[in-house]
Amino acid sequence: MPLSPARKAEYFEKLENLLNTYNKLFLVEVDNVGSKQMQQIRIALRGQGEVLMGKNTMIRKILNGYLKKNPGHPYEQLLPLIRGNVGFVFTTGDVAEIRTAIESNRVPAPARVGAVSPIDVIVPPGPTGCDPGQTAFFQVLQIATKIVKGQIEITNDVHLVKQGEKVGTSEAALLQKLNIQPFTYGLVITQVYDQGSMFAPAVLDLTEDVLIGKFMAGVRNVAALSLQLGMPTLASLPHSIANAFKRLLAVAVQCDTYSFDKATKYKEYLADPSAFAGPATTSEGPAKVEEKKVEEEEESAEEMGGMDMFGGGGDDY
Repeated sequence: MPLSPARKAEYFEKLENLLNTYNKLFLVEVDNVGSKQMQQIRIALRGQGEVLMGKNTMIRKILNGYLKKNPGHPYEQLLPLIRGNVGFVFTTGDVAEIRTAIESNRVPAPARVGAVSPIDVIVPPGPTGCDPGQTAFFQVLQIATKIVKGQIEITNDVHLVKQGEKVGTSEAALLQKLNIQPFTYGLVITQVYDQGSMFAPAVLDLTEDVLIGKFMAGVRNVAALSLQLGMPTLASLPHSIANAFKRLLAVAVQCDTYSFDKATKYKEYLADPSAFAGPATTSEGPAKVEEKKVEEEEESAEEMGGMDMFGGGGDDY
């Protein structure tokens, strides 16, 4: 049902206000998302973001009008993306946290005939609850089964539907018989707009550690290239200083008449390594020491002569 002129004017004003108020937004696809689920998503994002849907022709018209008032605005990147069943999620919060909130609101759904599978559907082995009279149904799908305790049991994993394929009638019927809901539906983020920059949602998976690792890898490459070309840079400077010190140290060690403060310790060590050795250690552990102590006590007792049970000498009466 088309909107009334009053409702259209209200929608135009609302979208323009959102474009002026927020500097971050998500472009989302809303395929297979029902009204109840959409209401749950709005509730989950309350206080963090605002969801807006609408007809693509109206959204394009509002964006074109907004760009005429603000020529060269980064929002012009959105125009070619307004196609299909899409909408906006406006926010001023952290885009990574809002993405988590959006993607966590998904609901399971059955596989309908003709639907394109977003994932690989694999049926696990085990009892199906079907009576032996339905064996022919599984044979049509070329699924290996056996009869166990009066019911059909699937013997191996079955790759029923591949990702990107359409769900057939037999596949949908089997999943319904097994009470399997393989798909989950919710808002799917296609693009992220953040203060003038447009990028894919996968960029949000890059953590600070990953960025630091990539930066340091680049620094190492620059340092290696600079050292090879003999062109000093900030990246290669520490390595150049270390290499120069090694050369000066090599000269000082080989020259008896020349030295410098930092090389003195190295020359002293080469002249007398034993002077830098730590305290002597024994390889014998506590058990060995205790054993030696017992042996010494036994030797002392033997030197003192034998003793009888009354403490006297061991001589016969």
